[in-house]
Amino acid sequence: MIKELVVLNRSYRKFHNHKKVLVEQLTQLVDLARNTPSAKNQQPLKYILVTNENDVSLIESHLKWAAFLKDWNGPDKSEQPPAYIIMLIDKNLNENAYIDAGIAAQTILLGAVEKQMGGCIIRSVNRNEVLKHFNLPSNLEIVQVIAIGYPNQKIELITPDESGSVQYYQDNSGVHYVPKRKLEDVIIIPDTTSEHSG
Repeated sequence: MIKELVVLNRSYRKFHNHKKVLVEQLTQLVDLARNTPSAKNQQPLKYILVTNENDVSLIESHLKWAAFLKDWNGPDKSEQPPAYIIMLIDKNLNENAYIDAGIAAQTILLGAVEKQMGGCIIRSVNRNEVLKHFNLPSNLEIVQVIAIGYPNQKIELITPDESGSVQYYQDNSGVHYVPKRKLEDVIIIPDTTSEHSG
């Protein structure tokens, strides 16, 4: 079951914009993240749940999507995510909780997939403008923005070609291809025999 969720948990960048996401659904996802491990148990992560259309549009205007897709400027209006979770670090609690943030973000997205939704972690965001819009205090730092919605995109995992490139791409029909290294390419088996022989 967990492998199914992991495989389904892709970086979705096109959504059914008309299928709205409720604050209650985002709250459930954050509640999952709230229960994940935290360095020194400081729990510095905070969240803004965004479903209001004006706020969603504001955030959308300050994001950059998919660096590898040079000719794609982000989803059309009809395919933009209907909701966002803004993840922040409270620097008064811990200024360097980026491992916490990674664990929490993955948990949120796995929870979304379990609910037949999906999302995308976006770090290319105009933080100053978003902080100003929400009138946030200086101790809160935006780590990333997580788009949440019902995916309208086919994503296929493939093996890298002979060049070994892991650059994702999409074809003319909009199918998004994501090369994943083979299992044997990511597990290192050290050769310690010669070092300790004799």
